[in-house]
Amino acid sequence: MQRRLEDRLVRFPEVELVFSKTGTAEVASDPMPPNISDAFVMLRPRDEWPDPSKNKEELISEIEEDLEGLIGNLYEFTQPIEMRFNELIAGSRSDLAVKIYGNDLAQLTTAADDVADVMRDVEGAADVRVQQVSGFPTLDIAFDRPTIARYGLTVEEVAQSVAIALGGRPAGLVFEGDRRFDVVVRLQDATRNDFDQLGALPIVLENGVTVPLRTLADFQVVDGLAEVRREQGRRLVIVSANVRERDLGSFVEEAQAGVAAQVDLPPASFIEWGGQYQNLQEAQARLAIVVPVCFALVLLLLFMALGGWVPALAVFSAIPMALAGGVFALALRGMPFSVSAAVGFIALSGVAVLNGLVMMTAIRQRLEKGMPLDEAIADGALARLRPVLMTALVASLGFVPMAIATGTGAEVQRPLATVVIGGLITATALTLFVLPAIARLVLHRSDDERSWREKWWDRLRRNVTREERRELKDVT
Repeated sequence: MQRRLEDRLVRFPEVELVFSKTGTAEVASDPMPPNISDAFVMLRPRDEWPDPSKNKEELISEIEEDLEGLIGNLYEFTQPIEMRFNELIAGSRSDLAVKIYGNDLAQLTTAADDVADVMRDVEGAADVRVQQVSGFPTLDIAFDRPTIARYGLTVEEVAQSVAIALGGRPAGLVFEGDRRFDVVVRLQDATRNDFDQLGALPIVLENGVTVPLRTLADFQVVDGLAEVRREQGRRLVIVSANVRERDLGSFVEEAQAGVAAQVDLPPASFIEWGGQYQNLQEAQARLAIVVPVCFALVLLLLFMALGGWVPALAVFSAIPMALAGGVFALALRGMPFSVSAAVGFIALSGVAVLNGLVMMTAIRQRLEKGMPLDEAIADGALARLRPVLMTALVASLGFVPMAIATGTGAEVQRPLATVVIGGLITATALTLFVLPAIARLVLHRSDDERSWREKWWDRLRRNVTREERRELKDVT
């Protein structure tokens, strides 16, 4: 079957080389089971494709349509490292692993089929499949206990004879130098696979007479259990799926709503959503702590640099404007919020605050030299126009290759670069046009508060001086 798969894959003009790996490696940490094969597809350079404008998703769709003619196997398309990472996380090769826990495998399989049907109707679902629990051909031997008892035998004795014939029994050792090998005696493969010959297997009675096995037992091939998985001491069935052309978070939310409305779980059963979605949830939980802490530290540093909360908050106002630009850029390109986008927001906040701090510091320096407020704001903004623009342009142009990347790692680079570029546009506009107005309002109010405090202090000082004079006159 794997050879037929490779022959079909190499027919595509975009494919340069195909090779496969079957079974489990000798490394104990390898999670790959023995009944799975990996086909590694090496693509030609894009300029050698018949249609260089075709993307990888379109090529995968064409390969999927072609492989539908190969019946008997299930196929998933993924990257090698991503596949191994998913296996180690949730025991599934797909992006999403829906784990259904319970006690009855038959009921769990029925519920898993219902969950898979719901997920197939969700936009973006691909390679949806249920873990194969049953369907493994199994030889079932039904012993005729009354007949066995009439011949003076026990079920254990007959079962032991069948086990020796099918599985074998060590009968000795063979030595080759320092190495030794067991000699196992059993029936030949042709005999073991032929029920007529297996039924003729002689069973020896106590008096030395033999009875054919077919007299004591019936043979039939039934569908047995292929695999029984357990986690946390409970049985489970896994429904796996890949997500394409859509973010994983919104896909899971829609799938969860559909499963809750359409699927009735067996008693004492529950569902866990794992795989990459589990990583996403853990990363979001960590970011929910890291991001506020970072913003608090930024505000504290601004307070220490500017010597007051009012100018610090004025500079800190660049962050919401920058975040708005990043969100707008993500929406404009149709990208979901991801961990890499969150990292981009953190980096963007630092650049936005830096530009605002440069502008506010320039204005305050001119005020300290005695320059009028309006003149200080205008002169400081003009003096810092070139540094602010250069910072924004250098950062934006540096992220352009990442924003338009299509190669390996592009799914991580594009959201980060998009957030930084979009946020720098709005943050620069805020720094150049809005921050001077905020500075005038804040610094003017600070001057008014300072003059009011000085007047109040002078009045208090005059009152104290008047009281001291009165007490001195009373003493004299």
